[in-house]
Amino acid sequence: MAYSELIKNFNKIRDYMRDFYVYGFKSRDDYTKKSARSYDDEKRRMESWLGDYMKFHQTADGKNVFLSIDSRVTRHNPFYKAWKTKSFTDGDITLHFIIMDILSEGQELSLGDIASEVDEYLATFEHARVFDASTIRKKLNEYVEEGLLVNRKNGKTMLYSRTEEFTMPGREVLDFFSETAPCGVLGSFLEDKTDDTADYFAFKHHYITGAMDSEVLCMILQAIREKRNVTVETINRKKDRITETKVVPLRVMISVQSGRQYMMAYAPYYKRIAAYRLDNIVTIKNGEISDRFDELRDKLDKMQQHMWGVATDSRSGNRMEHIEFIVQYEDGEQHIPRRLEREKRIGQLEYIDEHTCRFSADVYDASELIPWIRTFICRITDISISDKALEMQFKKDLQAMYEMYRLEGEE
Repeated sequence: MAYSELIKNFNKIRDYMRDFYVYGFKSRDDYTKKSARSYDDEKRRMESWLGDYMKFHQTADGKNVFLSIDSRVTRHNPFYKAWKTKSFTDGDITLHFIIMDILSEGQELSLGDIASEVDEYLATFEHARVFDASTIRKKLNEYVEEGLLVNRKNGKTMLYSRTEEFTMPGREVLDFFSETAPCGVLGSFLEDKTDDTADYFAFKHHYITGAMDSEVLCMILQAIREKRNVTVETINRKKDRITETKVVPLRVMISVQSGRQYMMAYAPYYKRIAAYRLDNIVTIKNGEISDRFDELRDKLDKMQQHMWGVATDSRSGNRMEHIEFIVQYEDGEQHIPRRLEREKRIGQLEYIDEHTCRFSADVYDASELIPWIRTFICRITDISISDKALEMQFKKDLQAMYEMYRLEGEE
């Protein structure tokens, strides 16, 4: 059962969950932003959700608390539990069931009709709650916004009714969606409504931390769909500084290697398109419609022809950087060029002869390719990068590896 204390600020939960899981290994004394009492409250709340994953490590400085989640045995994202603890009052829950029952036959009723029936329900109780029309209107409009109800105008009267029930997708569909898709928490909520408890999938790479940014992601996707500006507050964790920026969100990009989520957005103040990590966004507020959205989206499409990751400018100060390397392979090793063809996101692959090929690309930031290039080290015979500092660092790392394993002079 989830910890029952009311949650008014999810950002606070988000910060603590990230500290415990992503950064981890902090003692009680390391949390200096809030009081020790606040730390205890948040730790107790998370223990109620994630008690099976809480671990402790005793050090000279005290007991450090962290979260340890083994994706080999954990089939469902445990962070979704944080979204399933809702802040509500006795009045909220009472009014919810009464309204849902009043509209259960599919009829359309006005605010006045619903208020009258609510009074009839409560009249049977000796010490009944009283809900005025204003409170009921707010609850009805909240449910319209949440999608539980629909409304339409009949003359000057607003009529409310329940939304049509939809056919529930198969459990296997929900199981896959909830663990792989952006805002997968929606699939997790639907899974809770099914009787099927089977687990259909296990994931070798299970990226679960995005669950904490689901609300931010949902608002970004909504803004993109409506072509709106947004105002975001982002945190620089090294400097512990929050900055407010007005941007036009254009696309959400998710790394297949780390699961990290980014918003690609145009910042009018800086007059450039840049990437914003979702886990660094503290708050987001929708603004007005952007009349430049289509133009900026087309610009991003063209830029992506030179983006390996999310970098949109060069480290070396040049507009574009060139990178190329030559790979050799033996007979029966055609999987090497096939892998190059399959995994290259941009650039060209040129076949020099039946055993040699050259990959080349013009990119904004050549350093983004280095982790991928390293996976071909045993096949690379030559490499050239226009950013000579990066090329030198790559070769120095290679030399250090040779020296570490005593490979100098060996063929």
